Amino acid sequence: MEKLETALVPRVGVAVFLTKGGSVLFGRRLSTVGNSTFALPGGHLEFGESFEECAIREVKEETGMKITKTEFLTVTNWVLPEGPKPGHYVIIFMRAEPANAEEEPKNMEPNKCEGWDWYEWENLPKPLFEPLQKLVDEGFKPFPS
Repeated sequence: MEKLETALVPRVGVAVFLTKGGSVLFGRRLSTVGNSTFALPGGHLEFGESFEECAIREVKEETGMKITKTEFLTVTNWVLPEGPKPGHYVIIFMRAEPANAEEEPKNMEPNKCEGWDWYEWENLPKPLFEPLQKLVDEGFKPFPS
């Protein structure tokens, strides 16, 4: 019984709106949760890591890119009570820009992502990863107002 309780502890994820002009970087997920949906670069917050450090590390690990101007945008509470992997995630959404505007993302984790591409905010890919779709449905925009 103890193992089941441990599995149901909330986890913290960090997702990064990597922006360039009016575009945002998205990749199509290859995973049990959200398979074939488009998501932002990101991953699990490691022990002792700041949100900014996690954003920098995850973008580098997934896209090979260095980022700058990292800032907190919002947070969501996402609960998956059923399905292949029940879980509860607190997702920290950050915004950042590429350190080199000319650099293009590389698919550093082809077992987790089909590849990365830039999409205009007004023409997002579909389907979006569920927590991201919820933000979009609520009218959220990742750009300064």
